[in-house]
Amino acid sequence: MYTFSNRLKTFSIALIIIGALGVVYGFMTSHKSFEDVETMLATEASHGGGHGEEASHDVATTHDMTAENAALTETGEAHVDEHKEHVEHVQHQLANRPWSAIYVAAFFFFMIALGVLAFYAIQFASQAGWSPVLFRVMEGITAYVLPGGLIVLGIAVASGTIGHYNLFVWMDPEVVANDKLIQNKESYLNLPWFIIRGLIFIAGWSLYRHFARKFSIAQDNADINDNRNFKKSFRIAAAFLVFYIYTESIMSWDWIMSVDPHWFSTLFGWYVFSSMFVSGITVIALISVYLKSRGFLTFVNDSHIHDLAKFMFGMSIFWAYLWFSQFMLIWYSNIPEEVTYFVTRFQDYQLPFLGMVVLNFVFPFLLLMNSDYKRLPWFIIMAGLVVLGGHYIDVFVMIMPATVGDRWFIGIPEIGAILLFAGLFIMVVFTSLTKAPLLAKGNPFIKESEDFHY
Repeated sequence: MYTFSNRLKTFSIALIIIGALGVVYGFMTSHKSFEDVETMLATEASHGGGHGEEASHDVATTHDMTAENAALTETGEAHVDEHKEHVEHVQHQLANRPWSAIYVAAFFFFMIALGVLAFYAIQFASQAGWSPVLFRVMEGITAYVLPGGLIVLGIAVASGTIGHYNLFVWMDPEVVANDKLIQNKESYLNLPWFIIRGLIFIAGWSLYRHFARKFSIAQDNADINDNRNFKKSFRIAAAFLVFYIYTESIMSWDWIMSVDPHWFSTLFGWYVFSSMFVSGITVIALISVYLKSRGFLTFVNDSHIHDLAKFMFGMSIFWAYLWFSQFMLIWYSNIPEEVTYFVTRFQDYQLPFLGMVVLNFVFPFLLLMNSDYKRLPWFIIMAGLVVLGGHYIDVFVMIMPATVGDRWFIGIPEIGAILLFAGLFIMVVFTSLTKAPLLAKGNPFIKESEDFHY
């Protein structure tokens, strides 16, 4: 049996505390007064670059409005209104930042667990012979699906209730009243249905994880020739994958794509899936390497690690294929309603937007192409951290442009949110690993898996 070490437990608690402090700091410093934002915009304009270019005209207008020009013309009044709207818009963007930071980090760690759940189900549905020695690691990671999903849904709902519609503009009645396009989607994009759909998704994913884990442990305690629990696992895995294909796509539309309800992509569900799948497989590899270095998982050999690295390599290429397909088709067609998604990212997020392509495709492609390197634990850890960093940026770029616009930065709120949910993820996953033996000894393919060599 695995024991959650005091050192690792203390480390996870420290991450949670430090991260929570960073998140609280982000919320405390995010609300700026009208005058503070005016001063900030004036400072940016005086430096002649960055965000100030957008605001320089507004600031100059305000400074030109002296007592001698008290009798404003209609044009002057329009400039005042435009300036006021711009300052208030920047205020709202700044207030959105901590909400967006915790949402990005919460979704990132949740999607790791959900990606592992899909990978786990695929192993049962395909009756794979190489992977059963890794099943307990997968089951440990998927323990985060329920709390992680509820946290993501809770943040989304809170941002539109106790918050000031900080993530989803379609939750704001004033915006909906003046937006015909959102009004046409109101039968789908409304808060009650959003919550109901989210709870259905989380319930379905969690129920599969519960029964799959239950049958897996029951199979360990069954007679050697009694494979009834394994057959149950096979059947529910096949059914779950059908449920997963639909719900993952709808979840991607609801929880990510609807932050910008004017834009849509029919490829988006697959794109998000590829990101969560490769991230989940990467975390399986990292945790397996860690446990093996601590004297556990002695039955896991370098061939198992090699196969996980092959999946990391292959799914990184699949992600790049979907990224380019979505980008190329939308950019080439040049339809204003669609291309605006990439225009904003090239204008305000060019470094992270193009940088994630390097981290998520170029680096894995070059690092993991060599077969021998896929068997080196330290190399897998290095490549895995690069991949995870790249896919965090991927989620960051999917959310931030629609919520904070050009007011983005990876600072204390973002780092604090990452630490908070990393600590929570470690706590949940490694606590789950202590609940059952690390070898699924009753699985009918366990001998084949232990003897697996490539």
